[in-house]
Amino acid sequence: MKNKAVILGTNYYIGLSIIRCLGREGVYTVSMDYSKKNTYGSKSKYLKEQIICPHYEKESEKLKDFLIDYAKKQDEKPVLFPSADQYSEFIDKYLLELKEYFYIWMSEEGLWTKIMDKDELFKLAVKYNMPVPETISPKEKNFLSLVEKDIGFPCLIKPTDSPKFVSEFREKLFKCNNFKELEDKLNLIEEKNLDVIVQRIIPGFDNNMYTFDFYANENSDVTHWTTCRKHRQYPINYGASVYTEQKYIKELYDIGVPFLKKIGYKGFGEIEFKKDSSNGNYYLIEINARTTNLNSLLNKVGLNFPYIAYRDILGNPIEEKAVDYNTNIYFRYLQEDVLAIKSYIKTKQLRKREIIKSLFHKKAPAIWSLDDPMPGIFYFKEVINKIV
Repeated sequence: MKNKAVILGTNYYIGLSIIRCLGREGVYTVSMDYSKKNTYGSKSKYLKEQIICPHYEKESEKLKDFLIDYAKKQDEKPVLFPSADQYSEFIDKYLLELKEYFYIWMSEEGLWTKIMDKDELFKLAVKYNMPVPETISPKEKNFLSLVEKDIGFPCLIKPTDSPKFVSEFREKLFKCNNFKELEDKLNLIEEKNLDVIVQRIIPGFDNNMYTFDFYANENSDVTHWTTCRKHRQYPINYGASVYTEQKYIKELYDIGVPFLKKIGYKGFGEIEFKKDSSNGNYYLIEINARTTNLNSLLNKVGLNFPYIAYRDILGNPIEEKAVDYNTNIYFRYLQEDVLAIKSYIKTKQLRKREIIKSLFHKKAPAIWSLDDPMPGIFYFKEVINKIV
């Protein structure tokens, strides 16, 4: 396979999973990192090259030029993979320029950014009749009265730009129990010049969170897919998945596919839903416009999404496939799952007996791999160094 795969970012396990998925199929993989620090994904035996490049945010224009210069020197046009939201936003910003030199799935400049923006995603959901929690912008007239009428308390403050919000507050969102907490948090956010939305909380425990993971081709037709159910998140209740099972839920396919077609989505992605425990309805929470946290699980159940995307964009698509049954395989991010378990037990949301029972399922680890142990060993050393 002559077309190299360029992966942006190996300091998190998503980049590592992309490298493994492609490398095991014989694809020549290259990582682009702004620093060698903490890039445990680059220790994979399936990575052929690690290249240090400009920072995606601090020097975005330089990174764009750096990537184009790299691509110009290759015998065949490379395929570009983002491993995090920030890299998806970067690619989206320079999409038309980068597409001249790289294979990239999306063709509409700005769409990735739009669907990652919570306020814009809400507007798209309303426009195309996708179920979504009631949402209000603080900029709306009579904002407080609308919160009281349509949202209620407790409610959530969510960032429109998650990476910047997390960078400032080290939290994904704020939960507010009354008007004073809401106003205090909004004032704090205003000082940082960030945009947010206020959203109704969908009732239900963390195992009411579901995902629809898919690949959509050039015509926005979903050709490969499965669904998953979360069991534990970190931080608990409103964090990222740390313990999730592949679970077949046909309804998520029925809801998700028409929406993706209407917005013209192309490539791999994940729609996250929450099931309302009071009425059984599923509501759109967010869309991940990239390879997801669950990639090692998806690969283990038979959907190698990076390779599916690689083959399709090069004009040699893999036969359509849906994992439309339960495999009883679970994704686990060990370090954060341990932290999550402590919090669930402390807050009495889970019992020790439930936790112990869950540990005996067949797993797809986020980092550890018997045939590629060095990233796991390197990551373990990093964790130990932080502790001591």
